[in-house]
Amino acid sequence: MPTMSLFALVADFVRRHLRAYLGAAAMLLGISLLIIWIPRQVGRIIDQLVAHQASPARLAADLALVLLAGVAIYFLRVGWRLQLFAAAYRLGVELRDRLYQRLTLQDPRFFQRHRTGELMAMATNDIDAIEMASGEALLAGFDGSLTLVLVVAMMTLGVDWRLAAVALLPFPLMATSFWWIARRIHLHSRDALDRFADMNDHVQESLSGVRTLRALGLEAKSGERLSELAGQASAASLAAQRWEAAYEPAVGVCLATATALTLGMGGLLVWRGELSVGTLTTFSMYLGQMIWPMFAAGWVLSLIERGKAAWSRLAPVLDEAPHVPDDGPRASFDPGDLVFSGLGFRYPGQTRDALDDIHLRLLAGQTLGIAGATGAGKSTVLRLLLRQVQAGRGAIRWGDATLPDLKLGTLRAAISWVPQEPFLFSASISENIALAKPRADRAAIEQAARLAAIHEDILRFPQGYETPVGERGVTLSGGQRQRIAIARALLADAPLLLLDDALSAVDTDTETRILAHLRDTCRTRTVIVISHRLSALMDADQIVVLHDGRIVEQGGHDSLVAAGGWYARQWRYQQLQASLESA
Repeated sequence: MPTMSLFALVADFVRRHLRAYLGAAAMLLGISLLIIWIPRQVGRIIDQLVAHQASPARLAADLALVLLAGVAIYFLRVGWRLQLFAAAYRLGVELRDRLYQRLTLQDPRFFQRHRTGELMAMATNDIDAIEMASGEALLAGFDGSLTLVLVVAMMTLGVDWRLAAVALLPFPLMATSFWWIARRIHLHSRDALDRFADMNDHVQESLSGVRTLRALGLEAKSGERLSELAGQASAASLAAQRWEAAYEPAVGVCLATATALTLGMGGLLVWRGELSVGTLTTFSMYLGQMIWPMFAAGWVLSLIERGKAAWSRLAPVLDEAPHVPDDGPRASFDPGDLVFSGLGFRYPGQTRDALDDIHLRLLAGQTLGIAGATGAGKSTVLRLLLRQVQAGRGAIRWGDATLPDLKLGTLRAAISWVPQEPFLFSASISENIALAKPRADRAAIEQAARLAAIHEDILRFPQGYETPVGERGVTLSGGQRQRIAIARALLADAPLLLLDDALSAVDTDTETRILAHLRDTCRTRTVIVISHRLSALMDADQIVVLHDGRIVEQGGHDSLVAAGGWYARQWRYQQLQASLESA
């Protein structure tokens, strides 16, 4: 459940931007005072005309004052909206910043529970609804309430309390109908936001997997699913809008009833001589001004219910603490040896450990190779180093600090990581390589590309290094994406380089060239390489073989081959396979 209500959120924001809200409220107060003055002025003019007491000059002056008041109301309304929405938009910016910062700290389990389309919907529709509740709803509520109080006061104290009592008889019924409508708007608004998130998620997944859909001939089926989701979203939104539209008939019925009662009672009082025509006109104009407070009440309730529905979806995400806390006190450290001491980890919901009692020491500047069957725990080691997950037992010390002592930004800035499925952004090749160093010059970018054996490929593209790669690098092959990601990691020049099966999509000749370049250029950099191809590990200073989360073999390439274990069997198999392929 959210720890802060929507009203608490808005109250805190108003407190921090009190000057802007007070300025808008002052303008609204001026508008309300002018609005209640105009009917009184019109009534006085009518009484003067009926009594033949208004000279042309005086009538022109009185009408000019009414016109001037109307112009002043116009500019004051423009002013308060500019003042208000400038403040309300800042709340939207703050919430989007908070959401983005929270998402960057979450672990993979969070993104298994929350779909990308749903999170995108929160950052757009949901925050827009909260923005409207903090801006339009707040000031419209203030304006409507102030106008209502002043108009009712003038009707009761300044005109005739008997007319006011009769005219206000239908209002309790309208308030009851508003409460009933608001409850249904909340339910349908929440449903509309959920359905929009479902549609958004389907569109995002379909665009990301468009090549797979085409390969399997599923375009029509995907389109049918989109039509179904769009229809559900449209129906849910229409249901909410239908209930919002119910406010207007409620207001119309109430106002028509109040007008009929006023004319009946007012006509009787005029016939008895207890009320002048001008006074009845003034009262009728005041009654007409009750339209805005009534519409404002419906509009405000609608915006608040939409905002509450949106906040009920957004607040749990903002309140969810990161699984890996970023509370390390140190913003700097001296990278050195990497030491694993009794490291253990188990994924939530699993019955066995992913890693168990890992003891390992890697000297600064050395290369560690990690081998093992699928599911042995190889990638989990890297996830613990990156602090994507938190170690359950034991500790990792890097140089003069344990990993939890370091701020996450400090730790991750010291690591270059190349996953098996690298992510490329919708930018040019050079921008993707220079992601960690956006100010790098072309010579440095090209040198990193040469080391990753991708330079020649890039030159064959029509635009060279300025070639756009498309979303997620869709225009490139898997091997090209991997090599661009390796170039990016090399250009970052971090003290620790992690390669998580990052050469799986390149051929053996290219792999050999890249590994040779890494040996020549990474002499002062600690490197951890995970690979199913043992040829990528044979030159490592240390090699460990994992099985069911435990180290079962450890040593250099020659000693492991001589030991006759899993590593030796896998090496002989891969060598035989390579010989057959070359033959």
